[in-house]
Amino acid sequence: MRKFFLAMAEISQPIGLLSGVKNIVFDLGGVIVTLDHDKALRRFREAGVDDVAEYLNPYHQNGIFLDLEAGNCTKEEFYVALRKLTGKPIQDEAIDAGWLGFLKEVPIYKLKMLEDLHAQGYHLYLLSNTNPVVMEWALTPAFSSEGKPLDAYFDKLYLSFQMKCVKPDDEIFLKMIDDSNMIPSETLFIDDGVNNIATANRMGFKTYQATNGEDFRHLLVL
Repeated sequence: MRKFFLAMAEISQPIGLLSGVKNIVFDLGGVIVTLDHDKALRRFREAGVDDVAEYLNPYHQNGIFLDLEAGNCTKEEFYVALRKLTGKPIQDEAIDAGWLGFLKEVPIYKLKMLEDLHAQGYHLYLLSNTNPVVMEWALTPAFSSEGKPLDAYFDKLYLSFQMKCVKPDDEIFLKMIDDSNMIPSETLFIDDGVNNIATANRMGFKTYQATNGEDFRHLLVL
């Protein structure tokens, strides 16, 4: 009976996530940065985008919002398209405030975790569906309480709007693999989106599906 319960405990816990791992790929929103989806929706509605919930999903955007994240339009083109869609003269600043409403917190312990992992010799990468508005903030010292920008914590950032493709499509993973020369079986992929995890699993990555705001540091030990 004791062996049975030990076996069940092993099934219920992600054991050995870093075993054989040389690279770790993190998502940004929901994994490194804690998200507030409701606040983003509220800000866009206050700006005049009444049906914004049809376009903003916690894990994947739609319509012109997806076009921005996929790099199919510039930030300025998105402003114009959103004003045309709503028929309202929404100010650029109000649109930016809507996107930035997603960002609830950047926990300092997660940034320390990244620094510790890097010091241990792991190659760290970011693979994120994101847009120029969020990155204009994240790539400044305002990103962290340490006064460091996002890219200070990673070997390289792979950003959807720059790569012209989005998760969970195979293309964005293949471009990252080709550019970094990472081997999926030697790489841990951490994301909060079930479809993104499914793609990564199919490609041979080790994976862990985090929940928004989760402290998963205890899993990243040998």
